[in-house]
Amino acid sequence: MSNVKEQVNELNQMILEGNILEAFDKFYDESVKMQENDQPATEGKSACRKNEEAFVSSITEFRGAEVKNVIAGDNISVVEWHFDYDHKDWGTRKYDQVAVQNWKDGKIINERFFYSN
Repeated sequence: MSNVKEQVNELNQMILEGNILEAFDKFYDESVKMQENDQPATEGKSACRKNEEAFVSSITEFRGAEVKNVIAGDNISVVEWHFDYDHKDWGTRKYDQVAVQNWKDGKIINERFFYSN
């Protein structure tokens, strides 16, 4: 359990420091599946990374992010985030999000995000 806790803490710190793509490269498995709310999941590290790149490059102003809570257990972590930024297509975004992450061998194999639009 402590290993997942250490890994998710390092992942979160990298994200908070603005190293989102580097964190993705380090902590996500080649076969990762990522899902936004009830949208269809994106499968595979390459496809998921393209989504991350598109997201990062579309942020026009970043005012902050905060980790509000972290729960870590055997091969699972749950992170509650608060985000505040402007996006070129979505406008001003200020919201809370929960990320549920399933881990295997030190990598995230499944991640689902829950948030209100």
